[in-house]
Amino acid sequence: MSTVNTVTSGSGVTASTTSTAADKAKKMQDDFLKLLVTQMQNQDPMNPLDNAQVTSQMAQLSTVTGINQLNDTVNSLSSSLLASQSLQAANLVGHSVMAPGNALQLSNGAAYGGVDLPQAADKVAVTVKDAAGNVVHSADLGPQSAAGTVPFLWDGTTDSGAKAADGSYTFTVAATQGGKAIAATALSVAQVASVSLGAQGATLNVVGMGPVALSQVKQIL
Repeated sequence: MSTVNTVTSGSGVTASTTSTAADKAKKMQDDFLKLLVTQMQNQDPMNPLDNAQVTSQMAQLSTVTGINQLNDTVNSLSSSLLASQSLQAANLVGHSVMAPGNALQLSNGAAYGGVDLPQAADKVAVTVKDAAGNVVHSADLGPQSAAGTVPFLWDGTTDSGAKAADGSYTFTVAATQGGKAIAATALSVAQVASVSLGAQGATLNVVGMGPVALSQVKQIL
């Protein structure tokens, strides 16, 4: 498995300053009260404001104010979650992760990969190919009783019994249940070189795979 000796820095996140929902709610309350006082001062003595109408308007204002305050709270929680996610992602630098991909790196007689199954399967097969597209190894991972990730290790032995040279290979996966094909996903294993931070959260920069969203990681090794 490839290793890296240097780590590149991720891009920073710039926070913009905006008025909070609480400020907007206070301004709305002030405007409403000024308008209400003006209406009361200029009301027709013979046809005064209806108490029910005033109460209804105040209830509507209270509802809008509550929604604005709730939005402010949700935005604050979202920012805290993104910050927490970024810190967790930073701890992955230097670690290997398993994510969707078909690359297989053979190093010192060992190459790690995986298969992501959407359901149980009675047969799961892996086919390893060299850079020219030639099949060098085929393996049966056997039946799997449940959905999930199935890791595998290739020791570099080819179907002919020879030892394959260290280097880059690719692999495909095939799974069936009751004679019907299952949409299995190939998973590559590689090392996290750095983490990029953005408005949508953290993105892992993985050696040989490029950017990988944190949500795509199936296993941390």
